[in-house]
Amino acid sequence: MRDMKNNMDAVNSLDPDNYTATTNGTGVDVRDFDGALVVFSAGTLDVANADEVYTPSVEESDDNSTYSAVASADMEGTLSNLTANSIQRVGYKGSKRYVRATLTISGTTPSVQAAAWVVRGIAHQSPL
Repeated sequence: MRDMKNNMDAVNSLDPDNYTATTNGTGVDVRDFDGALVVFSAGTLDVANADEVYTPSVEESDDNSTYSAVASADMEGTLSNLTANSIQRVGYKGSKRYVRATLTISGTTPSVQAAAWVVRGIAHQSPL
């Protein structure tokens, strides 16, 4: 029987931190994997003013340098604005080599404790 531990690999794209401005995660190489899942986790967030908005998204790249938004046809599921103490996930089924999490933040005094991981799966060879 094949187990999940030896057939999946999780990589930080957005390190756990307190974010107050829009930020791009680190690109994650998904070559040698036939599946990827991007997971966003939010803890405490500031919504003291009605204009604070925290929007997660996923970007892709051929070269880990020039990124563009992933088309909805290349994602499984959708993302919505982050809320406190929540987790969101979306599958990536595009053809680019690199993917990264992005977090667009707007508002008067925004602040969110958040992180995002790229979970690579269906490895051509076990990650270990």
